[in-house]
Amino acid sequence: MKQILFSNRPSILFRTFVFFIFCLTVTSSFAQVLTFQDYVPKAWEASSSGNFEEIERLTTECVEKYSDEAKQQQATLTAFPLKGTEDEYKALNDVATCLFIHAEALMNRGEIDKAIELFQQAIDDYFWAQSWDPRGWYWSVAEKSQASVDKLRGKEEEKKEIKIDRGSKTMPTLAFPGTEEVIDYKKYGHFENVGTKDYQYVMDDPAGLMKAIGEGIYPNTSGVLKDPMYRKFQKEGALSRSHWDYVQTDDLQKAFYKWATASEPQGVKLFYLGLILEKADMIYDALKAYRAIQIHFPSSVGRTYWNTPWYPGQAAIAKIRHIIKVHPELDLKYEDAKIQVINGFDNDIANDIVLTWPGTLRKKTFWDKVVEKFQSFFAKRTCDRRIKNFKKSIGGKKVRLIQCAETGHWQLLVDGKPFMIQAVTYQATKVGQSPDKGTLADWMIEDINHNGLADGPYDSWVDKNLNNIQDEDEPVVGDFQLLVDMGVNTIRVYKQPYNPNKELLRKMYEDYGIMVIMGDFLGKYALGSGATWFEGTDYENPEHKKTMLESVRKMVEEFKDEPYILMWLLGNENNYGLGCNADKKPHAYYAFVEEVAQMIKSIDRNHPVAISNGDTLFLDIFAENCPSVDAFAANAYRGDYGFGSYWDQVFDASGKAAFITEYGCPAYANHLSREDAEQAQADYHNGAWSDIILNSAGTADGVGNAIGGVVFQWIDEWWKNYEPAFHDKTAGALGPFPDGYMYEEWFGLTGQGNGKNSPFLRHLRKVYDYYKSVWN
Repeated sequence: MKQILFSNRPSILFRTFVFFIFCLTVTSSFAQVLTFQDYVPKAWEASSSGNFEEIERLTTECVEKYSDEAKQQQATLTAFPLKGTEDEYKALNDVATCLFIHAEALMNRGEIDKAIELFQQAIDDYFWAQSWDPRGWYWSVAEKSQASVDKLRGKEEEKKEIKIDRGSKTMPTLAFPGTEEVIDYKKYGHFENVGTKDYQYVMDDPAGLMKAIGEGIYPNTSGVLKDPMYRKFQKEGALSRSHWDYVQTDDLQKAFYKWATASEPQGVKLFYLGLILEKADMIYDALKAYRAIQIHFPSSVGRTYWNTPWYPGQAAIAKIRHIIKVHPELDLKYEDAKIQVINGFDNDIANDIVLTWPGTLRKKTFWDKVVEKFQSFFAKRTCDRRIKNFKKSIGGKKVRLIQCAETGHWQLLVDGKPFMIQAVTYQATKVGQSPDKGTLADWMIEDINHNGLADGPYDSWVDKNLNNIQDEDEPVVGDFQLLVDMGVNTIRVYKQPYNPNKELLRKMYEDYGIMVIMGDFLGKYALGSGATWFEGTDYENPEHKKTMLESVRKMVEEFKDEPYILMWLLGNENNYGLGCNADKKPHAYYAFVEEVAQMIKSIDRNHPVAISNGDTLFLDIFAENCPSVDAFAANAYRGDYGFGSYWDQVFDASGKAAFITEYGCPAYANHLSREDAEQAQADYHNGAWSDIILNSAGTADGVGNAIGGVVFQWIDEWWKNYEPAFHDKTAGALGPFPDGYMYEEWFGLTGQGNGKNSPFLRHLRKVYDYYKSVWN
């Protein structure tokens, strides 16, 4: 339900009357006039601050007012509401969420029987309720309530993992495969208006192209209909499910048929066909699918889980480059391909202008290989010279960001030497602690074993045999040593909610050489602005802005002379909202970012200033408003092929240096063993880091503006799905991960075992060894 607002300005007399009535109703700090939409956010806010009386008042009042409506909505459902219709069941969702919040508060107070009663009420009466996670997805209230009940009754060890039925393993067999491995499109047609919005490919010989490309791939979309195996499946009703049900199936034969005939935009359909063919190791066919998007449907648009635009053509180009990189045996040359979406950094696809350069994909010749060797040689020589030959220099003597005069490439220098950011987000969170419950301790000072040292940094040990016991051959090592052994040279730290421990960070730098990207949330999560969580940071509010400027000023003045500071970082994907209104007022937000950057430079010109964005949303507004920000960085999770057009987009829009402030992949997938899931995680990171290197300074084929990346994250944090004592394996949001889902409690490069030796135990995953090999 939405608040009803007056459409016309009321008279002064009327407004005075309304204000008088309002004053009569507000007789105490608790006698607030709440709208329907207020209860859940205010209850969460009370939960975070540990205000039990307010939790009890808000949740009880919500249940009393809206339980009848919630039960009526529950009665109409036999499954969770369809995606996109969740708001139609707000009473159901809010009443159940309030019960959950109240029950959790009781549990934390030790009132176990009362807590179980409310959890059970949420399960029994409101089973199909979902609660909105501001990070971008819904979660089942009944499922989380059941997990808490099981924990309280001592049954958490009895929980059985539910596996998704992925079908029998089959590989596609095509009745009408293509006659050519690599398609020369000039042989079957011609390109018109290359590099403009009027680009198109005109087929002069469609029959020849259909024969060369094979069944299922445009323009041979009707080929599948003639396939005997497809006809057999159709007759048996074996393809009756939605094509989305086949995205993560192991039955690749049926998945291929289903997606080849799916009623989706051609670009979306071809991209998923490419993924299926990749899984089947039909690499040439996968390349044909991706290439067909770029040639025929460069303007195609899909939607992400968060309903933001997704451009399959740009993703297809990245996929082709990735495949060629990981399969050098194909001996393929891919050049001059690009799709640029002007006005593509907002959520409005109506204003998009798409410019297309189809480029070429072909087998390498002898001369191609000779030229590549010369390009590599000269790129290296240019890289060696550019420290003395640059057109821009930002920073001071110790830390400098420079742009090469000859190539336009960007590079970070520390103590005069090239420095690639090889970083992790570090937060040694003890199992059972949670910021949502107000129990998260400061890892920089937490000393559970009372030996005078911070637990995670100095007292962790590696459980080599995964038995959750510290054996004699498993000595204490400490995370700082493990990080430096892996090749980490930087960690990312924010000054909120705890002020960083200068002595600890100084010792980390002196003993291990690890530097710090120091950040201020700049009002994200309502941190640093003085706003409450319920109201959120407003980037047009003078008081909020003043408080944030002071927060940043104190940070810079306190830490600017510390030897470990690499750069200043502003925000953390504030453009997505969540405790702030940057998503609704992006111009105000980025204008304020510029104001903050100017203030930083008035105090400290020795360190670069960067922003942490949510992918490239509003990149154009950033470019227009933030000339004083030296580097554009983003939290980006695009897939195992890396970051696609990200580097081009940043360079084209702003010309600035770029890096990634978060990227990663869960070490869990529902259909994989632990070993295979860890390998899939390592493969994902390989694609991501290789893409960063490909686009760094001195490379022949990349953009040259990549200065590094920050891995998310060091260890698994168990609080991400609200029950911090339970390592949740519930499928979260859809995403480009090994089984198609985000398991946010499993993103660690290291695990915490069964949690009983937290925060000390470390399970080093395969991805740790991957970085150890490439970062050293």
